[in-house]
Amino acid sequence: MISRRSFIAGIALGLAAAPLTAGAQQGKTWRVGFLSGGARTPGGLPPLALREAFRELGYVEQQNVVYLGRWAEAKQDQLPGLAAELVGLKVDVIVTQGGPASFAAKQASSSIPIVLAQVGDADGIGLIESLARPGGNVTGVTDQSVELSAKRLELLKETVPKASRIAVLWNADDRGMTLRYREVEKAAHRLQVAVQPLGVREPNDFDAAFSAMTLNRPDALFLVTDALTALNRKRVIDFALVHRIPAVYEFDFLVRDGGLMSYGASQDDNYRRAASYVHRIFKGSAPGTLPVERPSRYYLTVNLKTAKALGLNLPQSILMRADQVIE
Repeated sequence: MISRRSFIAGIALGLAAAPLTAGAQQGKTWRVGFLSGGARTPGGLPPLALREAFRELGYVEQQNVVYLGRWAEAKQDQLPGLAAELVGLKVDVIVTQGGPASFAAKQASSSIPIVLAQVGDADGIGLIESLARPGGNVTGVTDQSVELSAKRLELLKETVPKASRIAVLWNADDRGMTLRYREVEKAAHRLQVAVQPLGVREPNDFDAAFSAMTLNRPDALFLVTDALTALNRKRVIDFALVHRIPAVYEFDFLVRDGGLMSYGASQDDNYRRAASYVHRIFKGSAPGTLPVERPSRYYLTVNLKTAKALGLNLPQSILMRADQVIE
């Protein structure tokens, strides 16, 4: 099945691709770099949604586009070296996933265009001058993740009305993630709930966080998603399930992996938008003059199987608003 929205988006992308083979693109093989702080994808290629969007725009791998990807596996100190590798490979653009990867790319080159694909609060963390005029060599798509943190906490409180203490697990070494945590603190004060802060900096820190929750069990859990927490998501999801702790996540892939609920933008949509930015840059647009976009829609996803395992009856208000229900 294909949604009406996806069908229309496909038509738009197809129309945008029309000039590709006739204009300045003919005879050129573009080198697309991809830099992520997260886990290496199967096959060592950029995410499928990004490559599919390029294909719909008329780019054919090994004919007029090649992909060069680098992944830090949640080791942020490796990002500058990986960014330098892509610069040395003379890529025409670097598509980034995550704030640290974007900063590394920006520091590695002031001339190679950088297109943000999965980056939160690019303006708030200083990656761009503003959404309307990003400046420099950076543009793309950015989430208002700080603002969304409050909304996610509200949804969690609505799902678990009796929750009086909520644990927040986040990467304390990442400024962007800490900004999200601070917003959760503010929202918790308004909702009159206490926050149990659980900052982690490396994989071994998760055991300490789990011990803290075992000793002082929270009523619910909020996971702030970055490369580190995403790589350790199975441990978090399994812990929450075993200890019957309802948890909210930022993206639906965590719910498909067994998490209870999420509220966030479609990562696939963000990659498709990033591909359209790259296409415009290849046609001659300067990245610093292309306004940075925010996702136009956010999706609520719930996992009924997980809710049942937790012994939790999801409120009708949540079920009625859910965009996706996993059974």
